[in-house]
Amino acid sequence: MTAAVLPISIPDQSRRDFSTIGLVGLAHGTSHFFHMLLPPLFPIFIHDFGLSYSQLGLLVTVFFVVSSIGQVLGGFLVDRSGARPVLFAALSCFLFASIAAGLADGFGGLLLAAAFAGLGNSPFHPIDFTILNKRVSQPRLGHAFSAHSISGNLGWAAAPLFIIGIAELSGNWRFAYLGTALLATGVIVLLAFKRDAINDAHGSWAHEKPGLLAAKAEHPLAYLRLPSIWLCFSFFFFSTTALCAVQSFATPVLARLYALSLHATAMVVTAYMLCGAAGMLIGGFWVAKSAKLERNIAIGLCCSALLLGLTASGLLAPLLAAVCVALAGFGVGLAGPSRDMLIKQASPPGATGRVYGTVYSGLDIGFALAAPLFGAMLDQAMPAGVFYASGLSLLLAVLAALLVGREKK
Repeated sequence: MTAAVLPISIPDQSRRDFSTIGLVGLAHGTSHFFHMLLPPLFPIFIHDFGLSYSQLGLLVTVFFVVSSIGQVLGGFLVDRSGARPVLFAALSCFLFASIAAGLADGFGGLLLAAAFAGLGNSPFHPIDFTILNKRVSQPRLGHAFSAHSISGNLGWAAAPLFIIGIAELSGNWRFAYLGTALLATGVIVLLAFKRDAINDAHGSWAHEKPGLLAAKAEHPLAYLRLPSIWLCFSFFFFSTTALCAVQSFATPVLARLYALSLHATAMVVTAYMLCGAAGMLIGGFWVAKSAKLERNIAIGLCCSALLLGLTASGLLAPLLAAVCVALAGFGVGLAGPSRDMLIKQASPPGATGRVYGTVYSGLDIGFALAAPLFGAMLDQAMPAGVFYASGLSLLLAVLAALLVGREKK
C-alpha cells in the first residue's frame, strides 16, 4: 500500500523558501564578486608587469566574451543536466581563476585567470533562476528575484574592499588571490553541505499555467523563434550600458563635468550600488503587489534616464549631480525584480535555463561593447555623452520591455 503524500506545511514551506533564496543569493553574490577579481589590482599589474591600459581592457573583454558565449551554452546544459551540478562546476572555475591570478607572472597568466572567471560566471543566471523558479513558492517569488539582484550588487561592492584590503595588509598582492581561493572553497563547502535546498530535481514547475506541461515537446532551439526572447535580450543589452557608464566611467565623467575629487567619485559609485540594492528590495514588494510589470520597469528606468540626463547637462551643483547619479541606481534597482518576472513569464515551459542564458548574454555583450564606446567618447573630450548615451539606452530598454508586454497579450 502506497503512503499518501502529505502537502508541505506553511512553516516548512517558508523555511524551504528562505533557505533556497539565501543560498542562491550567496552563489549569485559570489559570481559578481569574481567579476571584480582582477580590476581592483590593475594599478599593481601596470607597475609589476609593465602592462598597458589596452592590455588591461583586453582582460575585461575576454571575461565578458567568454561569459557571454558560455551563458547561452550553460542554459542548455542546465536544462539538460540540472542546475545544481553546473553550479558546483562554475564555483570550481572561480577557484581555478584565483589560482591562475595568484601564480601569474605576466599578461598570459592574468588572461588565463580572466578566462576561468568568465567561464565560471557564465551559467549563473540560468542556474539561479531555474532553482528559484522551481523551488520558491509563488507568493515569495518576487522577493526571491529581489534578493537575487541585491546579492549581486553586494558582491560587486565587497570585492574591491576584500581584494585591496588583503593586498595592503599583507604587503603582497598574491595573498589577495589566496583569499579569493579560500572564499570560493568556503562557498563550495557550504553549498555542498546545504545541497538539498538547491536541488532543482526535487522542485516542480508549480507556477506554470495549467496545461502547459502537457504540451508536446519541441526542438531545443524552438524558443529562439519567439520575438519576446529577443526583446528581452535587447532589454538587457540596452539597460547594461547605464551600469557600465557608472561602474567604469563615472569617475572621469564627474571629474571633468563637475571637478569632483577621486574620493568623491568613488563614493558616488558606491552610493549608486547601494541605492540600486535599496531599489531592488522595494521592487520585490512592488512586483508582488502589481501585475503590470512593464509599467514598473518604465517608471524605474525613465526616472533613472532623467537623472542621468540632468547630470550630463553640467548645470547642476556638484553635490546635486552626485546625488542624481546615486539615485539613478535606485530607479534601475526598482525595475530589477519586475524585469526578472517579465522574463519568467516570457519563457516557454522547460526552457527556463536556455531562455535566461540567452537573454542575460545581452548583459555581457552590452558590457563588452559599451566600454570601448564610452572610452572613445572620453578620448574625444565628450564626457557628457557618456551619461546622455546611457540615459538614451535606458529609454530603449523601456521600449523593449513594453514590446515584451505586448507580445504576452
